[in-house]
Amino acid sequence: MKILVDADAFPNALKEILLRAVLKRSITTVFIANKKIAIPDVHHISMEVVAQGLDIADHRIAELCQPADLVITADIPLADRIVTIGAIALDPRGTIYDENNIKHLLAMRNLMEELRNTGEITGGPSAIGAKTVRAFADGLNRFLK
Repeated sequence: MKILVDADAFPNALKEILLRAVLKRSITTVFIANKKIAIPDVHHISMEVVAQGLDIADHRIAELCQPADLVITADIPLADRIVTIGAIALDPRGTIYDENNIKHLLAMRNLMEELRNTGEITGGPSAIGAKTVRAFADGLNRFLK
């Protein structure tokens, strides 16, 4: 099992929680983004920088993902691809995406995108706060146990 992180927009507050967990358990973890981010110099944690462009990091994550892996991403279409592979995805807000919920969440995401495109809904998710940090830590711990 390894952890793949869609790191382009992964919040630093959550990165610290994730790093504590993977360092404690020596879990192979790969951060994938289109720009370099700071990670510890540890043999089982790495950074892969991909080219700029739409969904390039997502495609690389899907290429690397295998059943039983964990992918951390807020991208629901990527999470759908991951679940299809047989892996699990974890949203930075603590939602675990699996075969029981991904199709419903993908349909809701598509509906919300359509409503935003027509101007009926504006705005995005709220900022990362203490409640969100706890939810992420809880979701991560549920997976790692």
